[in-house]
Amino acid sequence: MKRIGHKGADLIRPGNTLESFEAAVEAGAEMIELDVLRPRAEFRDGPDWRRAAAGPVGDGAPPLLVAHDWGDAARRDPMRLEEAMDAFGRPPLDRVAIDCDLKIAGREDEVVATLSERGLLERTQISTMEISSLRALRALDPEIPLGWTLPKVTRDWNAMAWARPVVAAGLVSLRARLPGVVRRQAPELGVNSIWAYNPVVTTRLVDACHDLGMELIAWTVDDLPRMRTLAAMGVDGICTNDPRLFDRL
Repeated sequence: MKRIGHKGADLIRPGNTLESFEAAVEAGAEMIELDVLRPRAEFRDGPDWRRAAAGPVGDGAPPLLVAHDWGDAARRDPMRLEEAMDAFGRPPLDRVAIDCDLKIAGREDEVVATLSERGLLERTQISTMEISSLRALRALDPEIPLGWTLPKVTRDWNAMAWARPVVAAGLVSLRARLPGVVRRQAPELGVNSIWAYNPVVTTRLVDACHDLGMELIAWTVDDLPRMRTLAAMGVDGICTNDPRLFDRL
């Protein structure tokens, strides 16, 4: 089972930073998931970022950032994607795999070019919730591993106490529907893995992924009992903020 550090090791050092990536390697992660974000400046006077189109945006765009969202980027001085990928060519990050999680559709060509220029494509997977990005990426590179992140959300509903009953009801429905969604849509998208929010993972979803020859990665799991349950179900990887848990698992 793949041991994946979410944003590096966000419970050890603040995520999406070199310090967090290095802490994840020290704790035993064999893959690091990091976030790739289009800067807010691209959308100040333009379209809604939720409806951003996949594909190139032309010259003059500000650098892509390694940050979860614009609030995260505003609280610190985030790395540019190029800086982060340079670091993965040096010890200790040169020995781990990478998952680049695209947060907003568009500029997929720049992500692939950044990886290719540094010889990192063989070590990297690109994941996203954006179906348009998956199609654009597959057209750019038929070989690069792609991950479809499910379900698609635009905000953390669990952080809002009033929304939790609605979220709980929605999760029941998702658990029932998701295996069928994966069976119908994943082959056409050409993805290699499903990255599923861990409460929606069921044995039916595991079976659907494996029947299609795909991996199932559960995110983001920070408690040992849930890790053990998911491992028993047969997931192929777990993404956690605390990679130290893998030794106990």
